[in-house]
Amino acid sequence: MRGLVRPARAGRIETRDGTDASTAPTRQAFVPGVTGSMLDNLTRPHRYPGKLFVVEGIDGSGKTTQLGLLAKWLEARGQSVFVTEWNTSELVKASTKRGKKKNVLTPTTFSLLHAADFADRLLYKVIPPLKAGMIVLADRYAYTAFARDVARGVAPGWVRALYGFAVRPDLALYFRVPIDVSLDRLLARRVKLKFYEAGMDLGWSNDPSESFRLFQPRVLEEYDGIVGEFGLKVINATRRIADQQSQARRLVARYLEDEDERTIGTAD
Repeated sequence: MRGLVRPARAGRIETRDGTDASTAPTRQAFVPGVTGSMLDNLTRPHRYPGKLFVVEGIDGSGKTTQLGLLAKWLEARGQSVFVTEWNTSELVKASTKRGKKKNVLTPTTFSLLHAADFADRLLYKVIPPLKAGMIVLADRYAYTAFARDVARGVAPGWVRALYGFAVRPDLALYFRVPIDVSLDRLLARRVKLKFYEAGMDLGWSNDPSESFRLFQPRVLEEYDGIVGEFGLKVINATRRIADQQSQARRLVARYLEDEDERTIGTAD
């Protein structure tokens, strides 16, 4: 069956031990730009017949819109497409929701919950479609953790080692947007900013907008480093939606078999 597929199967993940992983000395040996055995999967091409395409960006970058357009385009071309989104695993959804509601998640706890979510989805919603030769589109990937968690003060090497099992994407697109533009977009479509989205858990400001302006530049700074470290392709997210989509299609088309770029067309 070809087309857009969204399996709902959930899996189970075992914890390693009861220690605080953020203090483990062996994890601190891994620093940005330096790879080791724990990062091998993220730094070498996978061997699955399918393709993994990822979109990244801060909140309000428009990446989700672009991913949706990519999915429709690929589906129209007869490709079998599977879409997965950050923080959607049923395994940890309830725990994350309770923690957010009470505002009790520390940066390390937040990081571990997202890693558990990621591991569950990788096992059941990324690798199986890749094995089946499908195209997997991921709305956020391990790079989100590398940016957000480090911006919250978690050790960069520890976070990278935590996601060392991740499959390397065939292509990762980073939709870069200035803070003021992202903030205007977010406030235009909802009444207020979300607590963790604005970085209010860090206690830098009681004003959501001000907190957002303090927190998100740190996330942007981490993303800028990740671009060079892992080879993300940057798209200017202030351009017209159609122009961004055309650029994204051209980049994706390079990874598709028997692709003639003359048939890509525009997104208008």
